[in-house]
Order: sequence, then structure tokens, then C-alpha cells
Amino acid sequence: MYEETRSGVVAGAVLWRAGGPGRVVLPDGCMDLLWAEGRLLVAGTDTGPHPAGEVAGGAFAGIRFAPGTAPALLGVPAHELRDRRVELADLWPAREVRRLAGQVASYGDPRAGLEALAARRAAGAGPPDPLVAEVVARLRAGQAVAPIAAAVGLGERQLRRRSLDAFGYGPRTLGRVLRLRRALALALAGTPYAEVACVAGYADQAHLAREVRALAGTTLGSYVAGADGAKSETPQPSGSRSTA
Repeated sequence: MYEETRSGVVAGAVLWRAGGPGRVVLPDGCMDLLWAEGRLLVAGTDTGPHPAGEVAGGAFAGIRFAPGTAPALLGVPAHELRDRRVELADLWPAREVRRLAGQVASYGDPRAGLEALAARRAAGAGPPDPLVAEVVARLRAGQAVAPIAAAVGLGERQLRRRSLDAFGYGPRTLGRVLRLRRALALALAGTPYAEVACVAGYADQAHLAREVRALAGTTLGSYVAGADGAKSETPQPSGSRSTA
């Protein structure tokens, strides 16, 4: 079981819940705040597929933040959490986390509690960095790193440093992840693979196949066919809807 809905309070965030054993989680450029049977955890951005079972539990709820927005709310650079799932108490004072866990538990739906917690943190963090949103938008549009750096008024090394803090990895890696998400969505919609490669911005179908294997750990055919739970909507534990 998996379901998600857009947050009406936290800009760009998605609320989700999942039950069951979960499946392999694919990179999506996002970070999540998780509720797992009374525990608060954080899932960092991923560079490859993550197996099910990294977080113990049979039911999960989460808020998935738009790329680059979570570090300001958590007070931790994204690269410190890359490819990790950690207890929130490892990042914040344990006493404070226990108090917050109690607040989340007081809601009938823990997703509402997570959303309220995130909204309070967002209010205290101030307005989001406009550079982050512009970089993401330009990468989604398939732009290369050099023109993006020029457009936002940074050198490529400066852009990489800012990206490591915001996204957990450099802009080239984030671009690959976002392009993968476009390709997977197109493939699931029934688009022929050669057309997927062209529309998503790959050099050719072979390039697409290599990237799917590298980032998702599977083939596009297996993903679309639902092999290894590709179409399962129980994305434990990061909250990324598409799994492999």
C-alpha cells in the first residue's frame, strides 16, 4: 500500500504513507522526514538504488521535500546525509526530538504531524534560496552545467559547492537523477524507448540503458514490466514513489 498527496502548507513537498515490506528505492534528488512507528528519521538524497529494510518497521509516513529545500529546515548540509538514513536524534538534541515525536504522535495521521513540524521549521528558516530553485528548473530543462553556472552568476566550482550543500551532490549528478526520473515516467506512460531517450535528453537508447542500469540497478524493460516490484507503490523508506 502506498499513497501520496501534495502538501498544502510546505511548498513543493509531498506527503506519503506506506505499509508492507517496501521495495528498492530509486534516486529522486529529494530528502524525506520519516515517521516509522514512533521514530523520526531522515532519508538523504541517493546516488543509486537503496534496498528495502534499511529502516525497521511495517508502516511508514513521510514528507518528501523538493530538491534542495530540506537542508535549510534540518540545519544540516545535504552532502552529510547523502545515501544515508539516520535518526533525527543524531542531528538534533535527543530531548527535542522526543518532544517532537510526541507531537507527531498526537495527530490522527502522522503525515499531518510531519507537515506541521516541517511548516514550523520552514517559517523559522526564512524564504528559500532562489538559486536552488533556478538550478533545479534549469537542470530539469536539460541545460548543461556551464550555462547554468553563468546564468546564476557563479563559477562552476562555486556552483558545485553550493549544490553539495543543497542537493547532496554536484549539479551534474542531480541532472542525471532528474533526467532518469523523466525517462522512467515516459517509459511507464508507454513511450517507445527510442523516443524516451530522445525526449529525456540522452544521446541514444544505449546511453539511456547505461544510465538506468547505473542509477536504478535494473533495466528499463524490467522496470516497466514490474520486475522486482517496479510498479509497486510501497517506497520504503525514502518516499520516492517509483521503485525498481
